[in-house]
Amino acid sequence: MSLTPVLDHVRGSWEGTNGFRLLPGDSLSEAPATGTLSLAAGGCVATITYTWIHPQDGAQDGLLAFGIGGDNSITALWGDSWHQHPEVKIFEGTIDARGLISAGYEYAAGWRWEIILDPTQTDVLSMRMDNIVLPEAATAEIPAVAYAAMLMELRRTS
Repeated sequence: MSLTPVLDHVRGSWEGTNGFRLLPGDSLSEAPATGTLSLAAGGCVATITYTWIHPQDGAQDGLLAFGIGGDNSITALWGDSWHQHPEVKIFEGTIDARGLISAGYEYAAGWRWEIILDPTQTDVLSMRMDNIVLPEAATAEIPAVAYAAMLMELRRTS
């Protein structure tokens, strides 16, 4: 199945802001961000390259590449200069009827990372990265919760 019907309208360059926080109680630190979404291999593969700024560590960049299976499953490859450099991660996920793409992996016992790409609007491209604390990893300081660790809101530049 091709990703073209879902993503063709968001192909191109985008810029906006990215909010970042490490823990659920932290405030989002907003900074400039960019993204470029491309389709390749006849629409079977999509990539989004992006830049963002960490509040202490400065300029960062990342890549999310993904393809769709016959059953609307998503397989993704993700690398980010701040989050797990130099190790890339393989994600599994889904694409829903609206085109919302969600994929993630468990990176530690009781901790899950989920990336949600929302191409459902024509003037905004958003990518959210949720940190999910599962009940078995919850503590008094960090409850079982899913929270946006990164929230990127981009507007078209080309």
